[in-house]
Amino acid sequence: MNTSIKTSMGISEWIMLIILSILWGGSFFFVGVAVSELPPFTIVTIRVGFAAVALWAVIFSLKMSLPTTIKAWKALLIMGLLNNVIPFTLIVWGQIYIPSGLASILNATTPLFGVIVAALFLPDEKATALKVVGVIVGFFGVVLMFGLPDDNQNFLAQLAILGATLTYAFAGVFGRRFKAMAINPIVTAAGQVTGATVLLVPITYMIEGVPSLQTVSNETWMSLIALALLSTAVAYILYFKILERAGATNLLLVTLLVPVSAILLGALFLNEKLDISHFIGMAFIAIGLSAIDGRLWKKFRK
Repeated sequence: MNTSIKTSMGISEWIMLIILSILWGGSFFFVGVAVSELPPFTIVTIRVGFAAVALWAVIFSLKMSLPTTIKAWKALLIMGLLNNVIPFTLIVWGQIYIPSGLASILNATTPLFGVIVAALFLPDEKATALKVVGVIVGFFGVVLMFGLPDDNQNFLAQLAILGATLTYAFAGVFGRRFKAMAINPIVTAAGQVTGATVLLVPITYMIEGVPSLQTVSNETWMSLIALALLSTAVAYILYFKILERAGATNLLLVTLLVPVSAILLGALFLNEKLDISHFIGMAFIAIGLSAIDGRLWKKFRK
Protein backbone atom coordinates (compact mmCIF):
# COMPACT_ATOMS: atom_id res chain seq x y z
CA MET A 1 0.00 0.00 0.00
CA ASN A 2 1.24 3.50 -0.84
CA THR A 3 1.77 5.40 2.40
CA SER A 4 3.47 8.49 0.92
CA ILE A 5 1.92 11.92 1.46
CA LYS A 6 1.78 15.17 -0.49
CA THR A 7 4.36 17.71 0.64
CA SER A 8 2.12 20.58 -0.55
CA MET A 9 -1.61 20.99 0.02
CA GLY A 10 -4.30 21.51 -2.59
CA ILE A 11 -7.53 23.51 -2.31
CA SER A 12 -9.47 20.74 -0.56
CA GLU A 13 -6.75 20.29 2.09
CA TRP A 14 -6.61 24.05 2.73
CA ILE A 15 -10.42 24.24 3.10
CA MET A 16 -10.35 21.39 5.63
CA LEU A 17 -7.45 23.08 7.43
CA ILE A 18 -9.35 26.39 7.74
CA ILE A 19 -12.50 24.66 9.04
CA LEU A 20 -10.37 22.72 11.53
CA SER A 21 -8.74 25.96 12.73
CA ILE A 22 -12.15 27.49 13.45
CA LEU A 23 -13.30 24.40 15.35
CA TRP A 24 -10.11 24.29 17.42
CA GLY A 25 -10.08 28.06 17.92
CA GLY A 26 -13.54 27.69 19.40
CA SER A 27 -12.25 25.01 21.77
CA PHE A 28 -10.17 27.59 23.67
CA PHE A 29 -13.29 29.72 24.09
CA PHE A 30 -15.42 26.76 25.23
CA VAL A 31 -12.75 25.72 27.74
CA GLY A 32 -12.53 29.34 28.93
CA VAL A 33 -16.23 29.17 29.80
CA ALA A 34 -16.10 25.70 31.40
CA VAL A 35 -13.08 26.26 33.69
CA SER A 36 -15.05 28.77 35.74
CA GLU A 37 -17.26 25.94 37.06
CA LEU A 38 -15.51 22.61 36.54
CA PRO A 39 -12.01 21.20 37.29
CA PRO A 40 -9.62 20.26 34.45
CA PHE A 41 -9.84 16.44 34.41
CA THR A 42 -13.64 16.54 34.57
CA ILE A 43 -13.81 18.86 31.57
CA VAL A 44 -11.44 16.71 29.52
CA THR A 45 -13.22 13.46 30.44
CA ILE A 46 -16.63 14.85 29.48
CA ARG A 47 -15.14 16.23 26.26
CA VAL A 48 -13.67 12.94 25.02
CA GLY A 49 -16.51 10.83 26.43
CA PHE A 50 -19.26 12.75 24.63
CA ALA A 51 -17.15 12.83 21.45
CA ALA A 52 -16.69 9.06 21.60
CA VAL A 53 -20.45 8.46 21.86
CA ALA A 54 -21.13 10.76 18.90
CA LEU A 55 -18.46 9.16 16.70
CA TRP A 56 -19.53 5.58 17.48
CA ALA A 57 -23.11 6.53 16.60
CA VAL A 58 -21.88 7.65 13.17
CA ILE A 59 -19.78 4.50 12.72
CA PHE A 60 -22.61 2.10 13.56
CA SER A 61 -25.14 4.02 11.47
CA LEU A 62 -22.81 3.85 8.44
CA LYS A 63 -21.85 0.22 9.24
CA MET A 64 -18.12 0.94 9.00
CA SER A 65 -15.60 -1.85 9.47
CA LEU A 66 -13.52 -1.83 12.65
CA PRO A 67 -9.88 -2.76 13.33
CA THR A 68 -9.48 -6.43 14.14
CA THR A 69 -5.94 -6.56 15.52
CA ILE A 70 -4.63 -5.89 19.02
CA LYS A 71 -1.83 -3.85 17.40
CA ALA A 72 -4.35 -1.40 15.91
CA TRP A 73 -6.29 -0.94 19.16
CA LYS A 74 -3.06 -0.50 21.10
CA ALA A 75 -2.00 2.22 18.65
CA LEU A 76 -5.35 3.98 19.08
CA LEU A 77 -4.94 3.88 22.87
CA ILE A 78 -1.48 5.46 22.60
CA MET A 79 -2.86 8.06 20.18
CA GLY A 80 -5.56 8.92 22.71
CA LEU A 81 -2.88 9.44 25.36
CA LEU A 82 -0.69 11.64 23.13
CA ASN A 83 -3.40 13.57 21.32
CA ASN A 84 -6.05 13.92 24.05
CA VAL A 85 -5.23 12.95 27.62
CA ILE A 86 -1.93 14.80 28.07
CA PRO A 87 -2.42 17.93 25.90
CA PHE A 88 -6.11 18.49 26.72
CA THR A 89 -5.41 18.32 30.45
CA LEU A 90 -2.40 20.63 30.25
CA ILE A 91 -4.32 23.19 28.17
CA VAL A 92 -7.39 23.19 30.43
CA TRP A 93 -5.21 23.58 33.54
CA GLY A 94 -3.24 26.36 31.84
CA GLN A 95 -6.41 28.25 30.92
CA ILE A 96 -7.31 28.54 34.59
CA TYR A 97 -4.49 31.09 34.88
CA ILE A 98 -4.00 32.61 31.40
CA PRO A 99 -6.43 33.98 28.76
CA SER A 100 -7.72 31.68 26.01
CA GLY A 101 -6.17 33.93 23.36
CA LEU A 102 -2.69 33.60 24.87
CA ALA A 103 -3.16 29.84 25.22
CA SER A 104 -4.04 29.61 21.51
CA ILE A 105 -0.96 31.65 20.54
CA LEU A 106 1.32 29.37 22.55
CA ASN A 107 -0.48 26.43 20.96
CA ALA A 108 0.63 27.82 17.59
CA THR A 109 4.16 26.66 18.40
CA THR A 110 3.11 23.06 17.68
CA PRO A 111 4.64 23.04 14.15
CA LEU A 112 7.95 24.22 15.59
CA PHE A 113 8.12 21.08 17.71
CA GLY A 114 6.56 19.15 14.81
CA VAL A 115 9.49 19.93 12.52
CA ILE A 116 11.96 18.64 15.09
CA VAL A 117 10.01 15.48 15.96
CA ALA A 118 9.13 14.69 12.31
CA ALA A 119 12.77 15.14 11.25
CA LEU A 120 13.84 12.64 13.91
CA PHE A 121 11.26 9.96 13.18
CA LEU A 122 9.84 10.40 9.63
CA PRO A 123 12.16 9.77 6.65
CA ASP A 124 9.91 11.69 4.20
CA GLU A 125 9.61 14.82 6.38
CA LYS A 126 13.25 15.74 6.96
CA ALA A 127 14.15 19.23 8.19
CA THR A 128 15.47 21.67 5.56
CA ALA A 129 17.61 24.76 6.20
CA LEU A 130 14.51 26.93 5.78
CA LYS A 131 12.58 24.87 8.34
CA VAL A 132 15.43 25.17 10.83
CA VAL A 133 15.41 28.96 10.39
CA GLY A 134 11.64 28.90 10.90
CA VAL A 135 12.02 26.98 14.17
CA ILE A 136 14.62 29.44 15.48
CA VAL A 137 12.54 32.51 14.57
CA GLY A 138 9.39 30.94 16.00
CA PHE A 139 10.98 30.09 19.32
CA PHE A 140 12.33 33.65 19.52
CA GLY A 141 8.69 34.76 19.37
CA VAL A 142 7.87 32.41 22.24
CA VAL A 143 10.67 33.92 24.35
CA LEU A 144 9.31 37.42 23.64
CA MET A 145 5.88 36.42 24.90
CA PHE A 146 7.21 34.87 28.08
CA GLY A 147 9.37 37.85 29.07
CA LEU A 148 10.27 38.01 32.77
CA PRO A 149 7.62 36.11 34.74
CA ASP A 150 6.09 38.15 37.57
CA ASP A 151 3.73 35.35 38.54
CA ASN A 152 4.94 31.77 39.00
CA GLN A 153 1.48 30.31 38.37
CA ASN A 154 1.17 32.28 35.12
CA PHE A 155 4.62 31.11 34.04
CA LEU A 156 3.83 27.47 34.81
CA ALA A 157 0.54 27.77 32.92
CA GLN A 158 2.40 28.94 29.83
CA LEU A 159 4.87 26.06 30.19
CA ALA A 160 1.90 23.68 30.44
CA ILE A 161 0.57 24.89 27.07
CA LEU A 162 4.02 24.41 25.52
CA GLY A 163 4.10 20.90 27.00
CA ALA A 164 0.79 20.22 25.27
CA THR A 165 2.19 21.39 21.92
CA LEU A 166 5.13 19.02 22.25
CA THR A 167 2.81 16.05 22.80
CA TYR A 168 0.70 17.19 19.82
CA ALA A 169 3.86 17.06 17.71
CA PHE A 170 4.55 13.47 18.80
CA ALA A 171 0.89 12.61 18.14
CA GLY A 172 1.09 13.98 14.59
CA VAL A 173 4.10 11.78 13.87
CA PHE A 174 2.66 8.72 15.62
CA GLY A 175 -0.67 9.12 13.77
CA ARG A 176 0.93 8.63 10.37
CA ARG A 177 0.82 4.84 10.93
CA PHE A 178 -2.99 4.72 10.64
CA LYS A 179 -2.86 5.26 6.87
CA ALA A 180 -0.77 2.10 6.50
CA MET A 181 -3.31 0.28 8.68
CA ALA A 182 -6.07 1.39 6.26
CA ILE A 183 -8.31 2.57 9.12
CA ASN A 184 -11.06 5.03 8.20
CA PRO A 185 -10.41 8.53 9.67
CA ILE A 186 -13.77 8.44 11.51
CA VAL A 187 -12.89 5.08 13.10
CA THR A 188 -9.43 6.40 14.00
CA ALA A 189 -10.98 9.45 15.66
CA ALA A 190 -13.48 7.29 17.56
CA GLY A 191 -10.81 4.83 18.69
CA GLN A 192 -8.58 7.66 19.86
CA VAL A 193 -11.17 9.46 22.01
CA THR A 194 -12.46 6.12 23.33
CA GLY A 195 -8.94 5.19 24.42
CA ALA A 196 -8.59 8.62 26.04
CA THR A 197 -11.89 8.13 27.90
CA VAL A 198 -10.82 4.72 29.21
CA LEU A 199 -7.59 6.24 30.53
CA LEU A 200 -9.21 9.37 31.97
CA VAL A 201 -12.19 7.97 33.90
CA PRO A 202 -10.16 6.31 36.71
CA ILE A 203 -7.64 9.19 36.78
CA THR A 204 -10.41 11.78 37.09
CA TYR A 205 -12.16 9.82 39.83
CA MET A 206 -8.94 9.44 41.87
CA ILE A 207 -7.92 13.12 41.53
CA GLU A 208 -11.22 15.02 41.45
CA GLY A 209 -13.81 12.52 42.65
CA VAL A 210 -17.37 12.38 41.33
CA PRO A 211 -18.21 15.77 39.77
CA SER A 212 -21.18 17.76 41.05
CA LEU A 213 -22.88 18.34 37.70
CA GLN A 214 -26.32 19.34 38.97
CA THR A 215 -25.11 22.87 39.75
CA VAL A 216 -23.46 23.43 36.37
CA SER A 217 -25.01 26.32 34.39
CA ASN A 218 -26.62 26.00 30.96
CA GLU A 219 -23.80 28.08 29.45
CA THR A 220 -21.20 25.60 30.67
CA TRP A 221 -23.21 22.61 29.43
CA MET A 222 -23.56 24.23 26.00
CA SER A 223 -19.81 24.86 25.95
CA LEU A 224 -19.07 21.24 26.92
CA ILE A 225 -21.39 19.88 24.22
CA ALA A 226 -19.88 22.17 21.57
CA LEU A 227 -16.40 21.25 22.81
CA ALA A 228 -17.15 17.53 22.47
CA LEU A 229 -19.15 17.45 19.24
CA LEU A 230 -17.63 20.27 17.18
CA SER A 231 -14.13 20.84 18.55
CA THR A 232 -13.42 17.14 19.12
CA ALA A 233 -15.64 14.71 17.15
CA VAL A 234 -15.92 16.70 13.90
CA ALA A 235 -12.47 18.25 14.31
CA TYR A 236 -10.67 14.91 14.60
CA ILE A 237 -12.37 13.49 11.53
CA LEU A 238 -10.83 16.43 9.63
CA TYR A 239 -7.54 16.03 11.55
CA PHE A 240 -6.98 12.42 10.48
CA LYS A 241 -8.12 13.13 6.92
CA ILE A 242 -5.59 15.95 6.53
CA LEU A 243 -2.90 13.85 8.25
CA GLU A 244 -3.57 11.01 5.81
CA ARG A 245 -3.39 13.26 2.74
CA ALA A 246 -0.87 16.01 3.60
CA GLY A 247 1.35 14.72 6.41
CA ALA A 248 2.25 15.75 9.96
CA THR A 249 4.15 18.97 9.18
CA ASN A 250 1.43 20.41 6.91
CA LEU A 251 -1.30 19.43 9.36
CA LEU A 252 0.33 21.26 12.25
CA LEU A 253 0.14 24.55 10.31
CA VAL A 254 -3.47 24.68 11.50
CA THR A 255 -2.20 26.05 14.80
CA LEU A 256 -1.17 29.28 13.03
CA LEU A 257 -4.82 29.89 12.11
CA VAL A 258 -6.34 28.83 15.44
CA PRO A 259 -5.43 32.02 17.41
CA VAL A 260 -7.47 34.20 15.04
CA SER A 261 -10.83 32.75 16.08
CA ALA A 262 -9.70 32.09 19.68
CA ILE A 263 -8.60 35.70 20.25
CA LEU A 264 -11.77 37.13 18.66
CA LEU A 265 -14.07 34.92 20.76
CA GLY A 266 -12.10 35.62 23.94
CA ALA A 267 -12.21 39.37 23.38
CA LEU A 268 -15.91 39.46 22.45
CA PHE A 269 -17.36 37.13 25.09
CA LEU A 270 -14.78 36.68 27.87
CA ASN A 271 -13.46 40.27 28.02
CA GLU A 272 -9.90 39.03 27.58
CA LYS A 273 -7.06 41.38 26.66
CA LEU A 274 -3.56 40.54 25.43
CA ASP A 275 -0.36 42.57 25.82
CA ILE A 276 1.51 44.01 22.84
CA SER A 277 4.33 41.52 23.55
CA HIS A 278 1.92 38.67 22.83
CA PHE A 279 1.10 40.04 19.39
CA ILE A 280 4.78 40.73 18.61
CA GLY A 281 5.61 37.19 19.67
CA MET A 282 2.78 35.88 17.48
CA ALA A 283 4.23 37.81 14.52
CA PHE A 284 7.58 36.05 14.95
CA ILE A 285 5.83 32.69 15.30
CA ALA A 286 3.89 33.44 12.08
CA ILE A 287 7.13 34.28 10.23
CA GLY A 288 8.71 31.10 11.55
CA LEU A 289 5.74 28.98 10.48
CA SER A 290 5.71 30.55 7.02
CA ALA A 291 9.37 29.51 6.69
CA ILE A 292 8.49 25.97 7.81
CA ASP A 293 5.73 25.86 5.19
CA GLY A 294 8.15 27.30 2.62
CA ARG A 295 5.70 28.06 -0.20
CA LEU A 296 5.49 31.82 0.35
CA TRP A 297 9.29 32.09 0.66
CA LYS A 298 9.78 30.15 -2.59
CA LYS A 299 7.49 32.60 -4.40
CA PHE A 300 9.55 35.55 -3.15
CA ARG A 301 12.74 33.76 -4.23
CA LYS A 302 11.37 33.37 -7.75
